[in-house]
Amino acid sequence: MNEIKGINLAKHNETYQDGTPILVAVDNVIFGFDPVEEKLKVLLFKRQVEPQAGNWSLIGSFVQSDESAELASQRILTKFTGLTDVFLEHFNTYSDIDRDPGARVISLGYYSLIRIDEQKEELVQSFHAQWFHIDEIPDLVIDHNQMILDALHTLQNESRRKPIGFNLLPEKFTIPKLLKLYQEILQAPLDDRNFRKKILSAGYLDRLDSKDKSTSKKGAYHYQFNIEAYFDLVKKGYSLVLP
Repeated sequence: MNEIKGINLAKHNETYQDGTPILVAVDNVIFGFDPVEEKLKVLLFKRQVEPQAGNWSLIGSFVQSDESAELASQRILTKFTGLTDVFLEHFNTYSDIDRDPGARVISLGYYSLIRIDEQKEELVQSFHAQWFHIDEIPDLVIDHNQMILDALHTLQNESRRKPIGFNLLPEKFTIPKLLKLYQEILQAPLDDRNFRKKILSAGYLDRLDSKDKSTSKKGAYHYQFNIEAYFDLVKKGYSLVLP
């Protein structure tokens, strides 16, 4: 067959004259927020195949013939963390000809936001995976350090406009914990009073009766994110604007 969906393959044979196969892969930047250390972290594991086997790497896989790139990304996310219903989004494509010394590989970068307390810890450990603070990422294989930087920049831009950071928090949280999360994501200090005023005035946080008294006798009230209230605001043109 010389034609697929109207594309004449004979006209494109020069791309494959040397017989070099072009492989498609996905690499996942898995972000998690450690509620105890109050640090934004990335899940890494020791690469299992050459080249650079044994070095720290993002979690990735080749796309199988019967799946889309997004399904492949979800597959390996579930494989390594045990989680299924989590935030997952494509952020960039990496296609430099010599990016992978082992083969001609085009990689689609995805980032996900998970709650560390919900991961299957024994599953993570079985793959010798480890969480690294965003400021302590080691030298990774190929271009994976650049992928993390790109994913972080995407997360920063998105979190300034949308409350996607809530995907990293437990179901109930305090405002100080939320402030710390956004400071970790943005890698910058935020004014406590202005942040609190902006977040609470939006109307999509429900205050609970319980308090977190781990840091003071008075304690801080717990809140929950109200997704229905948020989407009602979006319909009216609301956008979260952070510095």
